[in-house]
Amino acid sequence: MLREEILQTIIENGAVAVLRLSDGSKFEKVAEAIYAGGVKSIELTMTTPHALEILAKARKYFEEEMLFGMGSILNEQMAIDAANAGACYIVSPVYKREIIDAAHRFNLPVMPGAFSPTEILDAFEYGADVVKVFPADVLGMDFFKGIKAPMPQLKLMPTGGVNLTNAGEWLKAGACAVGIGTALLNKKAIDENRFEALTENSRVLMRSIEKAREEMLIGIA
Repeated sequence: MLREEILQTIIENGAVAVLRLSDGSKFEKVAEAIYAGGVKSIELTMTTPHALEILAKARKYFEEEMLFGMGSILNEQMAIDAANAGACYIVSPVYKREIIDAAHRFNLPVMPGAFSPTEILDAFEYGADVVKVFPADVLGMDFFKGIKAPMPQLKLMPTGGVNLTNAGEWLKAGACAVGIGTALLNKKAIDENRFEALTENSRVLMRSIEKAREEMLIGIA
């Protein structure tokens, strides 16, 4: 898939699952579980042991059924390594131009982290496909509304503060998609191999997103 197609697929689905695993052998089961519930994008963090190897294997196993990105990218070389391992998109907690440049050399969407209005706009104007507002729980939904009012062209994705039932509210506040971690990917359920719980979490999340979009279409605030 091309960069624009990957980005559009992520936005249409509305959610990126942020996954940090202590046991990489469970990655495929986790991915299958949330896919069954409707979530189609996973950001595997580089803090996961053997993340690059897990990603490369997952791409072959799932082919194009899911979009696997690499997160916690902190520099150009990490972005290059992630792209070579088969990442479909690059996510970073920080805004560094070298990361954007590296991702775009591989024709991949990139989502750098930013916090202030100036930093967010700078990242977007430099070429960020989506700006990951992080940590979004510190700023809140009113911040999104305030940012989008004078700069409606921005594509923003909150990470931090997103849960299964408020994801849709973030979209109504101006997010194009949400990043969601532990609220979706319950560590205890993963440790106990209760993957069906992740499927149910995914369904609840997607219902929140779908309901918000329906309300936005008919003009309900």
